[in-house]
Amino acid sequence: MTDRKYEFSWDLIGDLELGRPNLGKYCRLEVYRLMQFTFRDILEKKFGTEVANEIFYQAGYMSGVEVYKNLIGTIEDFPKFISTTQEVFKELGIGIMRVEKHDALTGAITITVSEDMDCSGLPELEYEICIYDEGFIAALLEQFTGKKYRVKEVDCWCTGDRTCRFVAELIMEQK
Repeated sequence: MTDRKYEFSWDLIGDLELGRPNLGKYCRLEVYRLMQFTFRDILEKKFGTEVANEIFYQAGYMSGVEVYKNLIGTIEDFPKFISTTQEVFKELGIGIMRVEKHDALTGAITITVSEDMDCSGLPELEYEICIYDEGFIAALLEQFTGKKYRVKEVDCWCTGDRTCRFVAELIMEQK
């Protein structure tokens, strides 16, 4: 295997105050979506939809791990974890996150994200598109609980809903 040029580290976020003293740390949503959907188009053309989806899920997962480590931090209390995560989602412009249901016995959680940066305002496509978010949310939950989660988007702006809804379930380990 060759040396990697772009192995992720939080240092790649850079010093935004130094590097963008006039433009600041934010850019328009169109730029994010332009990058996301051109990457997705190229990946689908080259590798197919299933592989593109897996890459987006894994990238979301990696991002979720990094956001947890660098912006949320170790929290032991579930309500504090949720409120901190909601603040981070809002501050970063990811969306407005809410916990719709939480079953403390099974660990199942239903999360909604309104004004989701991946899809809110897009035309209806008859399928959910927030696969990156699935990986991102799975990583956040796993970092907090130390347990593996499967996260699936069940409602999306692109399927006619006006909020994205994600169902997160614990993955039971096989014995």
